[in-house]
Amino acid sequence: MALQLSTPVRNARLDVIESTIGTSPVLTIRSGAAPANTAAANSGTVLATVQLPADWMSNAAGASKAMSGTWEDNSADASGTAAHFRIHDSTGAVCHIQGTVSGTGGGGDMEVDNVVFAAGQRFTITTFALNEANG
Repeated sequence: MALQLSTPVRNARLDVIESTIGTSPVLTIRSGAAPANTAAANSGTVLATVQLPADWMSNAAGASKAMSGTWEDNSADASGTAAHFRIHDSTGAVCHIQGTVSGTGGGGDMEVDNVVFAAGQRFTITTFALNEANG
């Protein structure tokens, strides 16, 4: 039998992610392939930098935790095609989460309204959630 965890335990595991990273983390959206892991050096061109809200994730429910507040930038940093993202602590020093970026409905770990960025363009993150599998 595979290890099984109750939904309250899975919710608690998800909620500790936000408290560990802290308030107002820094999100960067980048071109190119993601680094091998969160401890590896950044890669790709920074297309956008977003200071996330102080309370940037909802409370976990049903073993899922969704983005909270508005995640957007009024002026992208550079032109290029978004491929991956990294979420750092509020100082930008420690990367805690990374994943793929796709357009809305594209199935990436994070979805944006348009993956082709132009410097200075406004963009919005449309979907981001963390899920805790049972096991």
